Amino acid sequence: MRTLDSEGSGSQSVSFLFPDLGRGTRIDWWEELRSPGGTHICRTWDLCPFRMAIPQNINETSDVLPQSNGCDEQSRHPIGLGILDFVYCQEELIVKGIQWQISESGILCPPLLSRFDCTLQSSWKQRMEQGLFRYCLGELQTQILPGPLGFVAQLNVERGVQRRRPQNIQSVRQAFDPQQFNFSKIKPGEILFRLRRDPGFPMALQCTEVLVIINVSPLEWGHVLFVPEPTQGLPQILLPDPLQFGIEAVMLSTHPGFRVGFNSLGGLASVNHLHLHGYYLAHKLPVETASSQPLDPNGYIYLLEGLPAPGFLFYVDEPGPKLKALVDRVCQVTNYLTDQEIAHNLFVTRGAPPGNPPSSLAYVGVRVILWARKSSFGVKEGEAFNVALCELAGHLPVKTSQDFHSLTEASALNLIQQSLLPPSQFLQLQEALVSLMA
Repeated sequence: MRTLDSEGSGSQSVSFLFPDLGRGTRIDWWEELRSPGGTHICRTWDLCPFRMAIPQNINETSDVLPQSNGCDEQSRHPIGLGILDFVYCQEELIVKGIQWQISESGILCPPLLSRFDCTLQSSWKQRMEQGLFRYCLGELQTQILPGPLGFVAQLNVERGVQRRRPQNIQSVRQAFDPQQFNFSKIKPGEILFRLRRDPGFPMALQCTEVLVIINVSPLEWGHVLFVPEPTQGLPQILLPDPLQFGIEAVMLSTHPGFRVGFNSLGGLASVNHLHLHGYYLAHKLPVETASSQPLDPNGYIYLLEGLPAPGFLFYVDEPGPKLKALVDRVCQVTNYLTDQEIAHNLFVTRGAPPGNPPSSLAYVGVRVILWARKSSFGVKEGEAFNVALCELAGHLPVKTSQDFHSLTEASALNLIQQSLLPPSQFLQLQEALVSLMA
């Protein structure tokens, strides 16, 4: 056990307990300490052994969503200007053995949290208490819509009202405009940490740094954005290394409900500056286990069958070269879609291998699901929800109480299918992607 204690009079720190589950893992942990006099101290420390981190003394509840401490003026405190460096090694990328735990009464049980989860959740919660979001996110009213699909609907009125208006987007390939809002203009306190790979990774993967920042209009607990090299002014077009960071973030989390996603321009991305979303949802989604059929003999790409929307499935069961190859294939497809001005959404989740629905609750890999869809520019105000990455996966953040209580599986499915490509165009695209993978 190794504990980070308070240093000096009144300095603040976070304490974590690390069980001894095996040797050989080196952890660089940069911890910012803030003293009453405003002094900032950063230090690095090593942990060996390390495998799992359980939060201590950060008021986390047993579920993903902590009890709210309120967002009144008294709970707001200055945030230091230093940025936490979260450095992770390959041994922390856990793929196999993560599963939803179900109690005897059929309720999903909270998982143990990794070092990544502890860091993200505690720092995100701190920013909420400091009033850096556009609204206080409490426990969202949630219902599983009756029907075979298991849609998870949540009432989030404030996001529908207070989120930033989408930029004027006219093309999936639109250039970055530095005059528009972008993530180089955010408040320093919105940055949670910088995600970096340990030097033990291959040299080709050590260059990029990704900022993990809060989404100031969160759709769920722990909603963050992964922003690679924000000063470079990259447009919202998916690139291999940012995608690999996103998939590795899912592998860093031991919560099966931590998901990562990407909306292209025309696919409801509201800011034309390269970013991916990450958030926790303490519910299973249909795409985790939906059946699929291979589209090519090598098993590179699969057709995700059935509802709510057919999509293209990629699957990986280990980090390293297999993950790099998957990332390259996915970006080969998204590059094709972008060149063809076809909007798209992407969703990364732990899930079952391709094929028929599994019999086991344990997931042994990560699913990357890609949907090609009709372009949609701007927000359609009169609809119950807007169709983007989480809605296509079966998570429906609803904007009004009336729509939330009247929503049915059939009405939700109808709204989602309005955003899909016509069947003939989807079939043509499927054939083109199979040729691309050959």
